[in-house]
Amino acid sequence: MSVILTEAEAKALLQKVLKYSKADECEINISGEKRGNLRYARNEVSTSGAQITQNLIVQSSFGKKVGVATTNEFSDEAFEKVVRQSEELAKLAPENPEYVGVLTPQQYKKSSGFFDSTANITPDFRADAVAKSLELSRAQNLAAAGFWEDTHGYSAMLNSKQLFAYYPSTDVNFSLTVRTPDGTGSGYVARGYSDVSKLDTVAATRIAIQKSTGSVGAKALEPGKYTVILEPTAAAVLLENIFFNMDARSADEGRSFLSKQGGKTKLGEKIVDERINIYSDPANPELPSAPWAGDGQPMEKVNWIEKGVVKNMAYSRYWAQKKGVKSVPFPNNMIVSGGTATLEEMIASTKQGILVTKLWYIREVDPQTLLLTGLTRDGTFYIENGKIKHPVKNFRFNESPVIMLNNLETLGKPERVVSTESNQNYLMPPMKIREFTFSSLSDAV
Repeated sequence: MSVILTEAEAKALLQKVLKYSKADECEINISGEKRGNLRYARNEVSTSGAQITQNLIVQSSFGKKVGVATTNEFSDEAFEKVVRQSEELAKLAPENPEYVGVLTPQQYKKSSGFFDSTANITPDFRADAVAKSLELSRAQNLAAAGFWEDTHGYSAMLNSKQLFAYYPSTDVNFSLTVRTPDGTGSGYVARGYSDVSKLDTVAATRIAIQKSTGSVGAKALEPGKYTVILEPTAAAVLLENIFFNMDARSADEGRSFLSKQGGKTKLGEKIVDERINIYSDPANPELPSAPWAGDGQPMEKVNWIEKGVVKNMAYSRYWAQKKGVKSVPFPNNMIVSGGTATLEEMIASTKQGILVTKLWYIREVDPQTLLLTGLTRDGTFYIENGKIKHPVKNFRFNESPVIMLNNLETLGKPERVVSTESNQNYLMPPMKIREFTFSSLSDAV
């Protein structure tokens, strides 16, 4: 049996497993995945890998007593065994007061995140795409290192009320760091797509090379508040901390940047510039995602922040019942609407400022304000009179993405990016921000 099951095969297998259940309620999740990767350093491939995984997760419940068991062995004997294990665990477990039961069948939007081009990637294809990249760095006597990974998989679920969901998907991520021979210049680029035919490793490599050679001879600037242009890769690692914290319960319980005194929240309040619109949509063609949440709830298009105003927060089914509101599942993707300006136009319109390629080592300082700290790296440049004048030494920053989005000057055209912190993909515009706080210098490149 193939690890990647069709919709019909997945449904048949899940129904077979469900027949073993003797619990009041049962929910079964199945997934299969094929991954291929190349790791490269000093312009040479160092490892080539492939990974095939399949998992079956059974959740059984007796009243509010819940047990979960997992197996990666796919045989009739293993299926019955894992169902029995989940039932035994459920009987031993204390009651879970937050268990709300399984859902009845749902209707799901169509989302197309599967592409034959990516599913059919071979080791030869992978090697050829990476070789074209490494040839460019080698020709200029630069040292390139990075990682390519492509994924082809599916997930499906079935429960005892006959809710069934199935979603196949493909993804490819390519990242590259290019250093000068003396190690004083560094450039970075990352690309992620569902459809590998959109990935141009040569064009991406040229960007990293340009940043690497351009960042040699960096000059120190005094730390302080600067106008910055954050490239989408840099913006993503800051804004995802807003995305991760859109949970209603943590806001209601006073643990979030969306909390207010007296148990109130900022739902319905303007918290950032009115040009900021953040939404999720599983059917977005540039960033497709599963049209159902982990418990089988349908994923709709949801506006989280609209014209700067908090429009929605994520409510689990339990917390929604407790608060008497409609449940809103946590999203499978996030999209930040942008403007029409290109990165070049944003630089040309800047009298004085700093261009930031990448931020890393992001750490939370204060969850109530979302104050974060981290470092610039792999290409930081001083802009004067609309032109990049020279590279600058890297900075440590202390900044909240919420405060930052109140100091917005310009939004550029969104593009799909890969977060260097979480490895999540987003649609994110470059953004020009006033008074971004750099607190100290860093000697790293």
